[in-house]
Amino acid sequence: MNRRIAPVSRRTALRLAGVLVALTMVAAACGSGDDEEVNGAEPVATTEAAEPSPATEVGLTQDEGDLLDAIIDRGELKCGVSGSAVAFSETQPDGSQKGFDVDYCRAVAAAIFGDADAVEFVPLSAGERFTAVNTGVIDVLMRNTTWTQGRDTEVGMDFGPTTYYDGQQLMARASDGFSGSSSVADIAGAVVCTNAGTTTEQNIADAADAAGIEMRLDTYDDFDIVTTNFIDGSCDVITTDGSALVGRKANQQPDGEEWVIFPPTPISKEPLGPTYGQNQSRFADVVNWTVYATIIADEKGITSANIDARLGDGSLDAEAIRLLGGDGQLQTAMGLSPDAYYNVIAQVGNYDEIYSRHLNPVGLSREGSANAGWLDGGLIYAPPAR
Repeated sequence: MNRRIAPVSRRTALRLAGVLVALTMVAAACGSGDDEEVNGAEPVATTEAAEPSPATEVGLTQDEGDLLDAIIDRGELKCGVSGSAVAFSETQPDGSQKGFDVDYCRAVAAAIFGDADAVEFVPLSAGERFTAVNTGVIDVLMRNTTWTQGRDTEVGMDFGPTTYYDGQQLMARASDGFSGSSSVADIAGAVVCTNAGTTTEQNIADAADAAGIEMRLDTYDDFDIVTTNFIDGSCDVITTDGSALVGRKANQQPDGEEWVIFPPTPISKEPLGPTYGQNQSRFADVVNWTVYATIIADEKGITSANIDARLGDGSLDAEAIRLLGGDGQLQTAMGLSPDAYYNVIAQVGNYDEIYSRHLNPVGLSREGSANAGWLDGGLIYAPPAR
């Protein structure tokens, strides 16, 4: 089962509120200012700051002790997700979470506790996510978050391995004259909508400037609002990571309409993966090697369905044996049980299983993309487990 979130505590709300303004100002450096003009257009419209998302208890901030020990003592991982990112993290009618990012939360819980369900999911808006990390509301963020220089330094985040290589694109209606071969120059004069507090704001502003066009950029705290405004005609064009646009088109395109995604080559690089606070290297090692374990298992054809058979038939090489808890394993030196990554694969699956389970159904294929394995011409690659 997926564990549900509990009511927000007063301490949690106070700590979030106390840091939110300062962190939001820094994080917004990755996007255009709320009161600045974009290429001579009208000021960007933004929504009110969202209330802090719920969590049970505030955990450690970055300088308050060893995070891995605190998580183990607590008996549960607190993982921040979107809750509204199609195929990556979607809140279900019963309050549970489902998606690619959600499964990586579960994978980390399986590594630490041997139980993929030992996780509390905390849905967060783009504006809340870094505050939640820095104040200890969550332990790790699995929320389609782009690794950037500013976030790695000024904002105070550390980033794990990239789990999905994405790129920003735009989506508009074919009936408005757009096609899959349209370019940024074709959005001149359009109302373009996206999320507030994200890299997409600055990316589209920079792209419009480079194309020598003017547009109006409206931003909202939640991409559900962005998509609703696109459907009702308040936005001519919406823009975010290409994977999110594919998901929205698959799930929300009205009958009789044709939404098109363009340009063919994304306007940015958006490496997405786990994000956590700085100066917690033991916990970072656990998160990073959880991701690497899913990748190595994929390379070696070890799946949740065959892992027990492979352990018993003598077909595993030395690296796989170490990774799954046999001779030479390094998990105990990391503070985990020897079978930590066996539990990850057995309970959640390898990289391809996680990808195929959630992303293939909305039309996101690994084949021919950056998310193919390195042996197949992609960028998904893990260091050796030795």
